[in-house]
Amino acid sequence: MYKIIIRPLFFLFSPEFIHHFVSFCLKAIFIIPGLKSLARKTFVIKSKNLEREVFGLKFPNPVGFAAGFDKKADLYNHLSNFGFSHIEIGTVTPLPQPGNPKPRLFRLKKDKALINRMGFNNPGLEKFVKNLRKNKPNIIIGGNIGKNTLTPNEKAVDDYCKCYESLYDFVDYFVVNVSCPNITDLKKLADKDSLLQILSAIQNLNSQKLKPRPLLLKISPDLNESQLDDTLEVIRVAKFDGIIATNTTTTRNNLQTSNEKVQKIGNGGLSGKPLYDRSNQVISYLHKKTNGNLPIIGVGGINSAEDAINKLKAGATLVQVYTGFIYDGPFLAKRINKKILRDLR
Repeated sequence: MYKIIIRPLFFLFSPEFIHHFVSFCLKAIFIIPGLKSLARKTFVIKSKNLEREVFGLKFPNPVGFAAGFDKKADLYNHLSNFGFSHIEIGTVTPLPQPGNPKPRLFRLKKDKALINRMGFNNPGLEKFVKNLRKNKPNIIIGGNIGKNTLTPNEKAVDDYCKCYESLYDFVDYFVVNVSCPNITDLKKLADKDSLLQILSAIQNLNSQKLKPRPLLLKISPDLNESQLDDTLEVIRVAKFDGIIATNTTTTRNNLQTSNEKVQKIGNGGLSGKPLYDRSNQVISYLHKKTNGNLPIIGVGGINSAEDAINKLKAGATLVQVYTGFIYDGPFLAKRINKKILRDLR
């Protein structure tokens, strides 16, 4: 029904309009008595065989929802009804920011992909904290943190530390995002020295807490092996707990969408099916280089249960979806978890 009726209808409208429409519908639908329970019976699979304990957290299954969808920290409890074990909110910045000019989100339907140049649009820390305090999460929450666009790189560490301090009481783990291609000069923070400064500062704050939060770094798929090695060294020195592989890519390789259309869209991070192979390559490389001792959350191009299984086989401990949810619908997490259980049997 989703692919035959709902998706074609949604795709008649702009992606960002539909995002806001779906967000509104999720909030409205689950106010109706009984619908939350019905949704959980429909989409949620519970089994001891699906549970994963990773960096000290107990995940009811390996499938989460990646950052970028819940940009206001107001959808996580609604999304939990679709069978996900964890939701990543954000990316959040200290101050509210509108993001880049519209249009800034584009579908590549032939490729089951999206191009976005959203630019960390979000209502800011104060609103995030207000929403999290008001609506206690019933699911594991990851806080994906970034810097404001207008914050110069030499002061970026202050933005990340502000985000950490403000969200500490409300999230279960943190993700440092220095790999989004849609923020001016952000990728410079992924350089070894800059990255170490940021990660070490956050870890310093974290180590002073009675209950330190797991800290993860989200990386770009466009790093070469030498850059990946440098990143792993920084993670080791900063004593981070895991890595998310990967963010969106700036490459436009082997697309079925016409080159003319792609060029017309312009800059932005590409997500979805075209990212699948590269994401798997990065996961496999990191897994081998760390002898499987560094937890990896695999993201990029998961459109089916088989895609997710292959991510896990490549070395991911957990997986996250986003673009696949848009193209393949609300049963994706359930299909992945059913496939995991079938393979175990």
